[in-house]
Amino acid sequence: MKRTKIKELLASSPSNQLVTVSGWVRSFRNNQFISINDGSTIQNLQAVIELDSIEESVLRRLTTGTCLTLTGELVASLGKGQVVEVRVSELKILGDCDPEKYPLQLKNRPSLEYLREIAHLRSRTNTFSAVMRVRHAMAFAVHNFFNERGFYYIHTPVITGSDAEGAGAMFRVTTLDPNNPPRDTTGSVDFKEDFFGRETNLTVSGQLEGETYALALSEIYTFGPTFRAENSNTTRHLAEFWMIEPEMAFYDIHDNMQLAQDFLQYLVRYAIANCNDDLEYLSRRAKDEEDSKPKDQRSELSLTDRLKFVAENEFQRLSYTEAIDILKNSNPNKKKKFQFLIDAWGVDLQSEHERFLVEKHFKKPVILYNYPADIKAFYMRQNEDGKTVAAMDVLFPGIGEIIGGSQREERYEKIVKRIQELKLPEKDLWWYLELRKFGSAPHSGFGLGFERLIQFVTGMTNIRDVIPFPRYPGNAEF
Repeated sequence: MKRTKIKELLASSPSNQLVTVSGWVRSFRNNQFISINDGSTIQNLQAVIELDSIEESVLRRLTTGTCLTLTGELVASLGKGQVVEVRVSELKILGDCDPEKYPLQLKNRPSLEYLREIAHLRSRTNTFSAVMRVRHAMAFAVHNFFNERGFYYIHTPVITGSDAEGAGAMFRVTTLDPNNPPRDTTGSVDFKEDFFGRETNLTVSGQLEGETYALALSEIYTFGPTFRAENSNTTRHLAEFWMIEPEMAFYDIHDNMQLAQDFLQYLVRYAIANCNDDLEYLSRRAKDEEDSKPKDQRSELSLTDRLKFVAENEFQRLSYTEAIDILKNSNPNKKKKFQFLIDAWGVDLQSEHERFLVEKHFKKPVILYNYPADIKAFYMRQNEDGKTVAAMDVLFPGIGEIIGGSQREERYEKIVKRIQELKLPEKDLWWYLELRKFGSAPHSGFGLGFERLIQFVTGMTNIRDVIPFPRYPGNAEF
């Protein structure tokens, strides 16, 4: 018989029909009751074996983690919390699981830190299966949102010769022998002998390439892997992560802010509407984690409340200058409770400042705009005041910045001057500059780190736990 997913069975009505189910044993008790899960839902299906109907040698193999297929009648369940169960008539073990060696036993709940060491198995746990189903739903919703609005999905290169951020923290791509690279007449490595005939790296952003297509197709977005060679061992940074980057011709900074709000609210509402079972489980898990913290470190909002906080509130918009005034005069700043005190205009805001604005002062998501030019990238449009650029950041509860974006500088002379001021390699950006020569147009865009979004939606506190195989300093296992 054709296999039926457990999610479908749990949503159906019992009518004694014959069904076949495949999955992994979560528990087996009293030599009669199997709890089985196939990953289609966080809920397990109970399968009941009639006493003496299965050989004892087979029953001994039904340990946690064993993979099996079973066939039987779908009947009304006598147990609590479930409508249906399967009365087993046929059972076949597909893969044994040694209970002495399998690390995911019910009696032994491993820590998240340990689960990162066995990332090939952690998807079998309730937490990680729930996170990955939410991740899938969010990826689908991203494409849905942009497709409904007429955007075109563009695949920008993973290997690139440009550094979009001007930060230099990039992974080099080369086929040269590291022990004996070719040298030029000055003794430097001769990259003309390399595969691409020049220095190349893994991309930190698809933005610059995305702009080229926005200035032809009007509205595009990218959604792909990006890489940062920063030695950051924090709960918010990865060396490999996924970025969503829309770029739009004929959008100013205000259009950009509105799109960012519409996008984020769409994603959060989609999660609430389509991931109910997983979010209920993750919300309970997040509460348990919060309850284990000291009282002064606990979040005031539950996971469910944080999602509704974003979905139901209009985002507060204010300039960087207004935000600095609020922060300078705030109690945490006056009483020196901020780790990074705000004492002057021009400083880069930290997560503690961003969260104060969102969670304490406005009690709604916040969009800051018009940042000092000195702390932002070269491509952002320079404002008439001569000291700020049309940049914007979206700030969320519990996480701080979740989106960063700007109106792009479309004026040739302005962007060339800025590149020269920052001593960036103008020769590597010739093609980007030509966009400003041939039919330039006002345009804007932003970047959303997909894993930051998943952290927010799932309530997971470490970004390493929202991507299947995390890459960070000292770790490239699996």
